[in-house]
Amino acid sequence: MKEKFLPIGTVVYLKDKKRKVMITSYLIFSKGDDEEKTVYDYGASVFPEGIIDSNYSFAFNHDDISEVVYMGLEDDDYKKLNDMLKQSEQELRDKLSKNEM
Repeated sequence: MKEKFLPIGTVVYLKDKKRKVMITSYLIFSKGDDEEKTVYDYGASVFPEGIIDSNYSFAFNHDDISEVVYMGLEDDDYKKLNDMLKQSEQELRDKLSKNEM
């Protein structure tokens, strides 16, 4: 599996899922039932339908990916963003663990 973060537009299968999903965003925040914030690696929509309404978009982590079906565009802009995301991810997780967000 390629290292995270995969490019926007990448289509993947998730573990225990029967549908393909397309990555649409990165570092998604979510609050659980106990109001604890969680950061997920990716936001996605079902493929090929896309975001029909908010019930068709969701968040998941890189480890949830079982197969990459189609790789999104990997250009210089993506490579710069990928480097920034890797750095930001750890900062966000550290702040959440310290309840600073």
